[in-house]
Amino acid sequence: MESAKRVADKKDWIKGATGDWEVIIGLEVHAQVLSKAKLFSGASAEFGGEPNDHVSFVDAAMPGMLPVINEFCVDQAVRTGLGLKAQINEVSVFDRKNYFYPDLPQGYQISQYKQPVVGEGKVTVDLDDGKVVEVGIERLHLEQDAGKSLHDQHPNMSFVDLNRSGCALMEIVSKPDMRSADEAKAYVTKLRQIMRYLGTCDGNMEQGSMRADVNVSVRKPGGAFGTRCEIKNVNSIRFMGQAIEFEARRQIGILEDGGSIDQETRLYDAKKGETRSMRSKEEAHDYRYFPDPDLLPLKLDPKRIAEIKASLPELPDEKKARFVSAFGLSAYDASVLVAEQSSAAFFEAVAKGRDGKLSANWVINELFGRLNKEGKSVESSPVSAAQLGGLVDLIANGTISGKIAKDVFEILWSEGGEPAKIVAERGLVQVTDTGAIAKAVDEIMAANPDKVEAVKAKPTLLGWFVGQVMKATGGKANPQAVNDILRQKLEINQ
Repeated sequence: MESAKRVADKKDWIKGATGDWEVIIGLEVHAQVLSKAKLFSGASAEFGGEPNDHVSFVDAAMPGMLPVINEFCVDQAVRTGLGLKAQINEVSVFDRKNYFYPDLPQGYQISQYKQPVVGEGKVTVDLDDGKVVEVGIERLHLEQDAGKSLHDQHPNMSFVDLNRSGCALMEIVSKPDMRSADEAKAYVTKLRQIMRYLGTCDGNMEQGSMRADVNVSVRKPGGAFGTRCEIKNVNSIRFMGQAIEFEARRQIGILEDGGSIDQETRLYDAKKGETRSMRSKEEAHDYRYFPDPDLLPLKLDPKRIAEIKASLPELPDEKKARFVSAFGLSAYDASVLVAEQSSAAFFEAVAKGRDGKLSANWVINELFGRLNKEGKSVESSPVSAAQLGGLVDLIANGTISGKIAKDVFEILWSEGGEPAKIVAERGLVQVTDTGAIAKAVDEIMAANPDKVEAVKAKPTLLGWFVGQVMKATGGKANPQAVNDILRQKLEINQ
């Protein structure tokens, strides 16, 4: 009921011909467990390989083959549940979910229905406008993946690749707590971030190791939930946003024309930017769930759960809060830095024992900006944390100005080296000699008497003089000293 009560912000309402509408979104995210072996066999769960190269007799459903649970996959599910602040169920049951599909060799999928391994939890989502939304988790259950049908290998036939068959999936079912495409996109981004921190799923959507079924319905703001449609297997966060926007408007159009929404499963066509009907939506009874007779109920030792909990890393929300308090960063800068574990670790190495805000500015604006421009990751950065930390030291102790620091950064990026040595060898040390700066100021004032009169009447023109002095000194003058001397000589007290 709590999910139904939340009404979207007015800015997220969709305008229709008959007034405003609200979109209601729930997600079922399928995340492949990061594991070397599959859920019920020892076959490789590695992505890729020749078709049908990673297939055991169990995966191919050969007669008499029995599933054996992969203990590590269970631990990974528990680890994920703990990261989602969810209830871990000490007893869970594997069921058979019966349906026919060419790439499902058993004719059923081993999944969990009434008794999943993980119960209710929550994810805190930060939006770009600074708003924070809490999305409830209904459950997380383990299941095996199906294979893949290949329709482009032969003009008349479809082939089946079972490499993915039997890989362990965590299906993470949210409550219908999202009220805009942006909230849904931010939720999936956060979910992926948490699992990457935990090391339980790599989140590579382009490889299919994370994908989502998106449930969309519309209602008049604050009204009863409408009939939902499920958009199946969306494998891109950007496409998810587009699919939600299209589907919400499609449903609003039908309702405003006096029609009704059919509960169905739909597909999103990224090329056309639209959803299309795939099949009527199945209910649980259509799958004839029953406990798998080959698998006993899964019983978890509380001590084991406690051990897994004790091994969890510092998660994004906790790390962000620490960066804000320990380094004095803004919430936004902290969010950027904790987006990936590697980024957070790089920043901490730079900021250790140094000014946190100055370090963050250089990591985010200079380093990340350059890495993004050149399509590189933090792991492949030509400038190390030690080098950038050394550069920050030179700025902080007044050895070089911010402008010269950018030139040194360029040298570090293209040639490498040690910042202090580069500055010393190339004569880049900041000019702090007030006599030399005063001489440059006198020369510029003498050459520009009209500007001198103008700045006395309009002190905001002081910036022009600062720029001229910095230019005259090759950017090496201490900016504070330049400002102080200019104000003194131009008799500006503001």
